[in-house]
Amino acid sequence: MTSFLPRTTIECSGVTMSGELLYLSAEDVQRVGLPIVDVIDAVEAAFAEKGKGGAEMPPKPGIHPMPDSFIHAMPAYLKSMNVAGMKWVSGFPGNRKRGLPYITGLIVLNDHETGLPTCVMDASWVTAKRTAAATAVAAKHLASPSSAVFGILGCGVQGRTNLEANDAMFDLERVLAYDLDRDVATKYASDMKMAYGLEVKVASGPKEVVEGSDIVVTAGPILKHPTPVIEAGWLRKGCFACPLDFDSYWKPEAMHDMDKFCTDDVGQLEYYRTVGYFSDIPAVYADMAEIVIGERPGRESPEERIMSMNLGVAVEDMVTAARVVEAAKRKGVGTWLPL
Repeated sequence: MTSFLPRTTIECSGVTMSGELLYLSAEDVQRVGLPIVDVIDAVEAAFAEKGKGGAEMPPKPGIHPMPDSFIHAMPAYLKSMNVAGMKWVSGFPGNRKRGLPYITGLIVLNDHETGLPTCVMDASWVTAKRTAAATAVAAKHLASPSSAVFGILGCGVQGRTNLEANDAMFDLERVLAYDLDRDVATKYASDMKMAYGLEVKVASGPKEVVEGSDIVVTAGPILKHPTPVIEAGWLRKGCFACPLDFDSYWKPEAMHDMDKFCTDDVGQLEYYRTVGYFSDIPAVYADMAEIVIGERPGRESPEERIMSMNLGVAVEDMVTAARVVEAAKRKGVGTWLPL
């Protein structure tokens, strides 16, 4: 049960200030219940702030203890929002066999004036929701407004949250789903039909999903040396694709087939190229910050094939976490810990 400890103060350079931080467990964050539309709004606001030059976000450094695993540090500061902090996040593909989640981590928020930590929270919910929200923001600007069929390759956490976010953004009618584990895809179809009242079909393979969808999201593990299967020509004219797993699913010629190739952050993409990812991708047309503030146009024609290579960036985490904290304080959720 959540408890609330007595608040304390500390002396710092002659100034007395609060010496406590709010701890939010995974259960606490879920209990806050921040609606997905609020997360989408927060993420779009973060992109706008970044586009206006109000964000500090260095490329995320990382360590890689196991093949295709990562543990990344993701710091960011949003100036006009007074949000500063870091996510320490890991992704281990082998966790699935252990009955553990692929993505785990913690978020630390800091006071922007003193640097004191103000909150530590589990990162799982924020990561899942902000990633989906970023897809929805990209789709808002780059997909056809009449998009009705959502396609997902990889029916794990991101398969679920991305459907949630895009269903909030578009008038979806149908879902095509594929997973390497057919039982996972079957469970996904049953759960998503019940949750959203949509027709959900388990596809026979990636080609059926890509060819039949208006919006395609790929959400498999991130692989440094992938063996992609999606070929040029599968994505129909007028459709939008958003890989969350780098180029793990998409062959180079399929990406080069796009009329516009975008990303959520050019600096992060270039950094990844220096460490061995993305050996053959198109030139970047724009990043999402430029598109959100109108510096570069998004979709300009109903015929365009557009891809946004969303890497997942720290401004999304910080702004979402800040909103979770605001709601947690209003609702009295969490545990106050002394520093």
